[in-house]
Amino acid sequence: MIVAFQGVKGAYSEDAVFSWNPDASTMECAEFVDLFDAVRSGRADLGMLPVENSIEGSVTAANDLLFRSELKVVGEVMVHIRHCLIGHPEAELEDISRVYSHPQALAQCRDLLTSHPEWQKVPAFDTAGSVRMVKERGMREEAAIASRRAASTYGMKVLLEDVQSVKNNITRFFVLSRVASSEKGNKTALAFTTKNRPGALFECLKAFATHDVNITKLESRPWHGRTWEYVFYLDLDGDAREGKVAEALSVLRESASCVRIFGSFAKAVQPSLGP
Repeated sequence: MIVAFQGVKGAYSEDAVFSWNPDASTMECAEFVDLFDAVRSGRADLGMLPVENSIEGSVTAANDLLFRSELKVVGEVMVHIRHCLIGHPEAELEDISRVYSHPQALAQCRDLLTSHPEWQKVPAFDTAGSVRMVKERGMREEAAIASRRAASTYGMKVLLEDVQSVKNNITRFFVLSRVASSEKGNKTALAFTTKNRPGALFECLKAFATHDVNITKLESRPWHGRTWEYVFYLDLDGDAREGKVAEALSVLRESASCVRIFGSFAKAVQPSLGP
């Protein structure tokens, strides 16, 4: 089985792949759109897409692509994010003057970075990719923020461990497929848009309250190409194909202008936070 992920070897997304299936082969993708293309074209069997972080919130670019795609969500994975400050094997902490990482990783380590105002913070496209870049540049004053596995993958040195500001730092991933899962799920992800009239959002959400369906997440995002119109993203308890959830979604389709069911799947197991 080939699973596509955004980033390079050692990325947290690759950790999520191995958490989902330890025997999977992985395919690196430069951008989220490349991940979607790999799954849609059949070059990859599945895709591992980060959709939300417990500190920084939703990964908006990923969710926007999901709404516009026909791919299905067939699973959910949660990964405990433990950031390290990583440098060259011969480097020491006092050598560092520049730190590279993905913007979300930099934001998640703001306490460390604020305590070192002399460090230049440089956004990069990927955590593990930052480690690889720092290695290739060969400058001991440069460091990256990424996982311990990324440091090991590229033969680099961990200067500081667990540098994230909030220790309970978890990223949630969706597993994407060309076809929906045939297995019963206990969680459903979807999105909808409302008609342009007073009370439209209330009518849509009332469908879930009336049918006693628990909404575990609700978030709005601008609808690309529709100025001042919004897409509402929801997570629900239950399977979209069964019982009260199916009934609620039937009512939602009557009230909403567009409904996109991403998929029903098994809830992810909360990761152990370790020592």
